[in-house]
Amino acid sequence: MTGNRVELFLDSGAFSAWSQGQDVDIQEYITFIKENEDCLDIYAVLDVIGDAQATWKNQMIMEDAGLHPLPVFHYGEADSWLERILKRGYDYIGLGGMVPITTNSLIYWLDHLFSQYLTDEKGLPKVKVHGFGLTSLPLMLRYPWFSVDSTSWVITGRLGSIYVPKWKGGKWIYNEPSWKIAVSARSPQNKDVGKHITTLKNEELAIFMNYIHEKGYKLGKSELKMMPQDYIPEKNEKWIQKKPTDKSSTRLLEVIVEPGICNKYEQRDEMNVIYFLDLEKSMPKWPWSFKKDRRIGLNIY
Repeated sequence: MTGNRVELFLDSGAFSAWSQGQDVDIQEYITFIKENEDCLDIYAVLDVIGDAQATWKNQMIMEDAGLHPLPVFHYGEADSWLERILKRGYDYIGLGGMVPITTNSLIYWLDHLFSQYLTDEKGLPKVKVHGFGLTSLPLMLRYPWFSVDSTSWVITGRLGSIYVPKWKGGKWIYNEPSWKIAVSARSPQNKDVGKHITTLKNEELAIFMNYIHEKGYKLGKSELKMMPQDYIPEKNEKWIQKKPTDKSSTRLLEVIVEPGICNKYEQRDEMNVIYFLDLEKSMPKWPWSFKKDRRIGLNIY
């Protein structure tokens, strides 16, 4: 964010479309970018999952249309495609196709790319590198990414949880894996020790509450009760079970006594965004040297 202006990074949505068996029309994508180019800081090429040649063709089509998309190289593609990208002189590239891949496999692949192509003899990055779908802390801290993105923050919030940094030596620690604590009464983790707020030890609970209050939020309070199927919820109430097929049955209703992160997913989303922004602030500015045991530096979209 610069002043009051939010920096926007546009992903083509190709991975989501591919996952759902759909296609994104490149001409529609180009038209959308041109209509909104003044608002966009970065936009990625329309990549074709599993087809490096088609992705490169789309890169050329978009450039011929007067655009400057971020080129993307995917896990599993031949190194020659990355070499082609680098020889063309792009100063900012993306690495994708990493979402379904195991961490060990990604480390092997990324170690190879960063050591052989993306950094110089001192380990300093030759180009800016964006990691698509990557907010695994060990992987973020192992490589000198310029930026990364992921939907984990919103998925975590919608599933009733928030990220909380570790607390050591009187300060919040961001270079270690965070807690992910469920706060919703509806969470299936409400019986898992150490994973739901109701199962935390007293000392852990005190740290947790200190964190959310420090960020300006409240836990909130809800009551759950079974109500007849024909009951009409008030403004502070909502059904939390799907409508039963048996019309005479009852279903579970949540009554919001006090709004807070336990019953407002919007507030959980906000807290998770704050966590990642604080994580970013805790690290030195890019560029930094790639060393396998070193853990610093990134920007998060």
